[in-house]
Amino acid sequence: MANLPPLSFEALPHGIRARFADGVNGLRMHVLEAGHGEPGRPLIFLVHGFPEIAFSWRKIMPALAAAGYHVVAPDLRGYGRTSNGSVGYDDDLAPYRLHNHLLDLLCLASALGRHRAAAIIGHDFGSWIAGYCALARPDVFGAVVLMSAPFAGAPTFDALGRSLHAPADDPIHAALAALPRPREHYHLYYASRSAAPDMDGSPQGLTAFLRAYFHHKSADWPDNRPHALARWTAETLAELPTYYIMDLGRSMPATVAPEMPADAGGNCAWLTDRELAVYVDEYARTGFQGALQGYRCRMDGSLARDLARFAGQRIEVPALFVAGRSDWGPFQAPGALERMQEEACARMLGCHFVEGAGHWVQQEQPEAVIELVLDALAHAAA
Repeated sequence: MANLPPLSFEALPHGIRARFADGVNGLRMHVLEAGHGEPGRPLIFLVHGFPEIAFSWRKIMPALAAAGYHVVAPDLRGYGRTSNGSVGYDDDLAPYRLHNHLLDLLCLASALGRHRAAAIIGHDFGSWIAGYCALARPDVFGAVVLMSAPFAGAPTFDALGRSLHAPADDPIHAALAALPRPREHYHLYYASRSAAPDMDGSPQGLTAFLRAYFHHKSADWPDNRPHALARWTAETLAELPTYYIMDLGRSMPATVAPEMPADAGGNCAWLTDRELAVYVDEYARTGFQGALQGYRCRMDGSLARDLARFAGQRIEVPALFVAGRSDWGPFQAPGALERMQEEACARMLGCHFVEGAGHWVQQEQPEAVIELVLDALAHAAA
């Protein structure tokens, strides 16, 4: 993979370029850039989630650049064209912990000749990375935008001891498995040895698997009608769709296969077949294990330990939360959305739910996201 070229410009909207930044915490990091032609512009980092890559930001990058920003979206460690060799299940997980993602972004800023970013914006698991960066280094990241996944923040000192358990050991997993319809939390599945091979070898083919997965979590799937969950019990979690609370023993490709859109995505304006092919080509080359290492860090408790380093602290920089109205993500952990607004962030600029969007909010409704982000950045700078 060392000789892999940057993503072809033919796949990118006008004004976005792809290139590599070398020497980024041991990585050759692949990045997309917009607004790079004028030095001195305020820097914005865009941090993707799963199963995404930097390409998932393509629809909002030109508008942010037109507003005067230098916009940089990396393929995260383990994803896309950012390479540090092949990734195996038995590899050391330390490089995929939150504190090392922070170091990756600090080193990327250094490689760009910068020591501060006006904002960091994260989606899905990237929201956790962005929140952690803003919590740990408010001197570097001037504002944070969290998308789809609430960042519940560091534990209080009173909750510090309880926060350090490994989620894989949570009794909830046995309780889910004991339901009349046995279930499994997708985090536990994604941390398993079988998850990456299941998806790498999707029986329906990678194109059909990813099409169904993106569709199932979008506003196009009519049964995405989220609501707040009352408590962390197996019976309550079973209210979530099967892409979150899976049928026990059923793979993710098998889970989403019945939800394949009737037209196979041919009428999907927010993710055309040509755009989907970019994701397919990237994951066909890399496989899914590198992308799943972050879920393994979540389940073994290392993510909680990284957050516990900042016990009692809050995000002090301005913060915005954006999600799709049809996204279950903000509600999958009962109380996380409220904790983010009331405890984790000292200066919330707003909590917005975008109509006509599911989990992939910046792809499904980019214009609304652009408006919300630019308004928040203006208020943050005031």
